[in-house]
Amino acid sequence: MTKGIIIGCSMGNCVHVAGAAHFLNLAEDEGYETLFLGPAVSVDDIISSIEENKPVMVTLGYRLTPENGVKIVKELIEKSKKLTHTPKWLFGGTPPVAEKVNELGFFDVIFDGTDDIDDSITLLRTGEMPSKSSSELYAGDLVGRLAQKNPYPLLRHHFGLPSFDETVKGVEEIAESRVLDVISLGIDQNTQQYYFHPEKRNKIYDGAGGVPVRNEAEFSKLKEASQRGNFPLMRCYSGTADVIKLADVLTKTLANAWCAVPLCWYNELDGRGLRTLQNSMEEAAELIAHHGKKNIPVELNEPHHWGLRDAHDTISVAMSYISALNAKKLGVKDYISQYMFNVPNSLSFSMDLAKTLAQIKLTESLADSSFRVYRQTRAGLPFLSADAAVAKGQLAASTALQMNVRPHIIHVVGYSEALHAATPNVVIESSKIVRGVVRSALSGAADSTQDPSVKRRRDELLKEASYLINFIKEEYSSISQDPLCDPKALTDCIKRGILDAPHIVKKGEFKGNLQTRVRDGKNVAWDSEKQKAIDEKTRLEKLTGKALQNTGAGIL
Repeated sequence: MTKGIIIGCSMGNCVHVAGAAHFLNLAEDEGYETLFLGPAVSVDDIISSIEENKPVMVTLGYRLTPENGVKIVKELIEKSKKLTHTPKWLFGGTPPVAEKVNELGFFDVIFDGTDDIDDSITLLRTGEMPSKSSSELYAGDLVGRLAQKNPYPLLRHHFGLPSFDETVKGVEEIAESRVLDVISLGIDQNTQQYYFHPEKRNKIYDGAGGVPVRNEAEFSKLKEASQRGNFPLMRCYSGTADVIKLADVLTKTLANAWCAVPLCWYNELDGRGLRTLQNSMEEAAELIAHHGKKNIPVELNEPHHWGLRDAHDTISVAMSYISALNAKKLGVKDYISQYMFNVPNSLSFSMDLAKTLAQIKLTESLADSSFRVYRQTRAGLPFLSADAAVAKGQLAASTALQMNVRPHIIHVVGYSEALHAATPNVVIESSKIVRGVVRSALSGAADSTQDPSVKRRRDELLKEASYLINFIKEEYSSISQDPLCDPKALTDCIKRGILDAPHIVKKGEFKGNLQTRVRDGKNVAWDSEKQKAIDEKTRLEKLTGKALQNTGAGIL
């Protein structure tokens, strides 16, 4: 059963029909029957078709001189008075035409080319256009929002300025622009670490890396600021101390859309906190399970942390699987798997895509009816140039690459990242750039995942990551029933260098020796003595003196 008929055309002497045709394509996807009348259709023919077909909506376009458009619309108004059936009237035109036509007060909805595809989808699904007071049109949770936007990805962007007041104003401005579905609140390190211990804050660092937030009232004020425009969801990264207590504050004040937490970081390993590696992993597991029990989605923003520190592609792929496995075993039901492209920034696009496809293959091998996996992609932080014009092009290019894996969420990275924290204007402009790419890519693009070189590298990484994962399971089988989800075993892996990255400072208990290089667009483990890339078997034998015994073991 259809939702009814929608008629579309350009009217009068206008032959521009792309807008009407695209809207009708969207309507068909949403369950409507459509009737395309073509270009330059007379008012009499439009009226006749309405009487005959009884459409629920009529979408008409005119993109020529405004004064001529007004005359044609006035004719339509007069002749429509004789209709026995009244549809919802839609109009599309250039801003000058739309402005003049709007003054006539006839059309229910007017598109002027500055609106976004979200508006059309909302109209087709609800029969209403979004407005400042239409919070009921927007789902207040992640899974509901994903369903509303499908097949278009949600857009999220990180935002937090050193000034609390400026951040509140910025959240309001971003929400009013209706370009984002999720505002990721960036809190400063003082808030992440000392929210419950204000006496330990060093005021010199207030606002460093984000917005300083001191109490629940301030978190609530930021949430309130988002309740306008398209009512974006809000979320915030986890703390680096008192993680459960802060998580409950974020849930209470922000209705935190999902929890984002690394498995192996925010501790002595990266200096973002004073916790030991094992202790932070144990607390991360507790935090993941805490959200799992509350049915709050969880993201383990783990694999790209290794890539940002120049770990070779195999480790990033293996950590995608290990992260998802931990989430599943700790009770998470809706899991967000983030894939940061362009890390390191010298990866070729084809080999970068191959790495992500391998990550997706392993991660989604764990998916089932009780563990749903959502793909989230983003451009890499080191990728964007300090030249804003170049960075805008890079952001668009990276987004086009990401669209090959059909993400559910795109984490938009502001083009100003190499210069300064994103202002509201940068957030809005960057989001519009990404929206433009998404719209074009979903209309039909060549499928780079079918490139033979991409497939070969994907399969190579699946083999290499499988070897590493099975090596860890075998190496720790005598001391752990589940080494991949055991903080003690994983801590030992990192200290010994089984899981390693060149940027990890090697001192005390940390004894890894991994070196990496980008060769042929891939980030590979490197033997500096022989000046060549080495596979995982060779690397681990050289490091530990051992090889995987059960070579027939598999993880897929």
